[in-house]
Amino acid sequence: MFAIDAHLDLSMNAIEWNRDLRQPIAAINAREVGLTDKPDRAKGVVSLPELRKGNIGLVVATQIGRYVAPDNPLPGWHSPEQAWAQTQGQVAWYKAMEDAGEMVQVNNLQSLEKHLKLWSDNTPNDKKPVGYILSLEGADSIVTVAHLERAYNYGLRALGPAHYGPGRYAQGTDATGPMGPHGHDLLKEMERLNIILDATHLCDDCFWEALDHFNGHVWASHNNCRALVDHNRQFSDEMIKALIDRGAVIGGALDAWMMVPGWIRGVSDPREMNCNLDVMIDHIDHICQIAGNALHVGIGSDLDGAFGREQCPYDLGTIADLQKIPSLLKKRGYTESDIENMMHGNWLRFLRKAWG
Repeated sequence: MFAIDAHLDLSMNAIEWNRDLRQPIAAINAREVGLTDKPDRAKGVVSLPELRKGNIGLVVATQIGRYVAPDNPLPGWHSPEQAWAQTQGQVAWYKAMEDAGEMVQVNNLQSLEKHLKLWSDNTPNDKKPVGYILSLEGADSIVTVAHLERAYNYGLRALGPAHYGPGRYAQGTDATGPMGPHGHDLLKEMERLNIILDATHLCDDCFWEALDHFNGHVWASHNNCRALVDHNRQFSDEMIKALIDRGAVIGGALDAWMMVPGWIRGVSDPREMNCNLDVMIDHIDHICQIAGNALHVGIGSDLDGAFGREQCPYDLGTIADLQKIPSLLKKRGYTESDIENMMHGNWLRFLRKAWG
């Protein structure tokens, strides 16, 4: 079944992890054997060939560049201008992949329909470019609100105002507090440009503030449920209800610490914690029960988002194994139509409305 993944940090892996994502995943991992600079070395699951193998023909692919103030212990850049430069390098990589015929940017209704036609022509996927919708995870790199239009012009179509910790425009995971006037200015400019608001990673205060001040299209690219794993990174049932009311789609994430309670990074083991793909279905099903239908969920795996096989479902060898999800949904009683919606249809309906 054709699949859409609404959150992959492809350029981060290419630029910061130094992975040539055109290579088979086995070759990428073999080249990293013995490296210790990252916890997920030699454990990656994402490459362009694996996306094609899994019939994952369209992804939301990120830029990311965090600014950190002198008192912020998180990793990041020491000025917004440095963060902006990092994201420009990431854009350059996406453009290089386009030049190589490996990827193609999808940024409006016409390019979306053209790409879907290519991926449904019943020919092998081997030579097909993977479509990507450009998203920015955390707005710190937007030096001034005026820079947002520059980003729109090179293809930015979705933006999450915050990532982890305090941000320049909003507060993210593990932080608290309001967005403030700069955040409101950002939301106004996003609305003017028709950039999708990604509610993922917003702290509770900023989540509600953003929904109150933004009248455009809202989704959550990669988020799970607080009722199942109690952490501020997750959405409460009230937040899920608010997103449903706004017509949002929420992408189920496959980062183990977001899937099962009690996960300890660097210590817990997926099999010992019984973290498998069926746990993702628990989170998806919880959202469906709140909504009363299967129209507000999809996949936003976040695979290789600074973690690898050591911190993802034990029954997933590569991202191509997202194709195991339809049978798991069927076992839960979901219809073929429901499953098609969750694998791709809900994201497509959202995009057609947002870009129509």
